[in-house]
Amino acid sequence: MRIFIAGLIGGVVLFVWGAIAHVALPIGQMGVKLAANQDVTITALQAATDKGAGVYMLPGMSPEQWRDEASMTAFQDKYKATPYAFVVYDPAGNPSMMTMAAPLVKQFVFCLLTALLAAWIMAASAVSFGTRVAMGAAMGLIAWLSVSVPYWSWYRFPLEFTIGAYLDSGLGLLFASIPMAWWLGRRRA
Repeated sequence: MRIFIAGLIGGVVLFVWGAIAHVALPIGQMGVKLAANQDVTITALQAATDKGAGVYMLPGMSPEQWRDEASMTAFQDKYKATPYAFVVYDPAGNPSMMTMAAPLVKQFVFCLLTALLAAWIMAASAVSFGTRVAMGAAMGLIAWLSVSVPYWSWYRFPLEFTIGAYLDSGLGLLFASIPMAWWLGRRRA
């Protein structure tokens, strides 16, 4: 029960920090740009994305083409100086534009699961308050280094966006770890 309560507290803090980061602070918009001529861009995407919903890299090649040295060389020569895009495409649209209720519920569940796992890890060791907070900060850093930084490196996500991802989730887990570490360090009656 002690771990569950710590996780619940942490989940609420993580969720509230996410709301602050996205609504009150510019963190949630770091590195995000709005395209000019959105209707033209959407029409072009509809014409180019014949495989349905998914992640598209433009320009891109199939794994079979990457294994063929001649195809790979021709691709690299042709596109070495052209623009690049990493696009999350859904031809059905984004229901979150109409109501944020379902995504907010999902986000709270994700925050709760993250905090429950962090509380379980923090509770596994008989360590000090400061060490538990440092463990939470380290978990946030590990998550950022294992997902966001490789996206910056491989898929050219903007550095500003990558830093914003840490400020959002990495700092969020640090902030959530403070009351979690306090709760876990309390003496049991």
